[in-house]
Amino acid sequence: MKMLNIQIFEYGLFASLFAGLATGLGALPILFLSSKTLERISHKAIDALLSFAAGIMLAASIFSLIIPAIKIGNIYVAMLGIFIGALTIEILDKRLPHEHFEKGHEGPKSQFRKIWLFVIAITLHNFPEGMAVGVSFGGEEISTGILVALAIGIQNIPEGTAVAVSFLKIKYNKWKIFWLVLLTGLVEPVGGLIGAGLVVIAKPLLPFFLSFAAGAMIYVISDEIIPESHSKGSETLSTFSLILGFLLMMFLDNFFG
Repeated sequence: MKMLNIQIFEYGLFASLFAGLATGLGALPILFLSSKTLERISHKAIDALLSFAAGIMLAASIFSLIIPAIKIGNIYVAMLGIFIGALTIEILDKRLPHEHFEKGHEGPKSQFRKIWLFVIAITLHNFPEGMAVGVSFGGEEISTGILVALAIGIQNIPEGTAVAVSFLKIKYNKWKIFWLVLLTGLVEPVGGLIGAGLVVIAKPLLPFFLSFAAGAMIYVISDEIIPESHSKGSETLSTFSLILGFLLMMFLDNFFG
């Protein structure tokens, strides 16, 4: 079904908002479980959750973004988009000060409080996801955009849980953690609006934008999620969690696509 420009904006905004709010949904358990119970959640469990989410992201990048980009455009445009998308996040990663739970500080020195440096790092992760949702509504089929939003929303739930527990382990207040995790998820509608706007302004460049969003997400998976989830001796669990996430998204894409 071909959509009008205003519909692309509307779907891109509300679908990316849905996906972003799922991050807050994943953080909800920390408000209802006791601190002792939450402290017993192991690094392995967090690594498994993050890897499962990464598998969904990886499959969504391939099946819902790269393959459509090749079909609509051509392999060369898709290759260029993937490379530029990854390079853009690499530049932002080096230029913006931010903090990772395991890797520590990256980017230039900053006077920001450490908690806001964590927020910047998670925002760098979430923005490409929102953009992916926005640009995915630029094609002929609305089902593609809905599927991408569903995939990002599903992977945001375990990701939100993992991030919330990681904040808790460094002794932040539960309610403050919940609102911070929700805030990082709400950057996705911003990415969604930008992605939808780019498609509306330059519809012929849709294949490039689709592959750009895919490249940005693949960079995040390779540069951040896989190293963090493999850094504490749970490589096998993390690998198979990623594969399970990939298989789930592959099934959803073929079932609904």
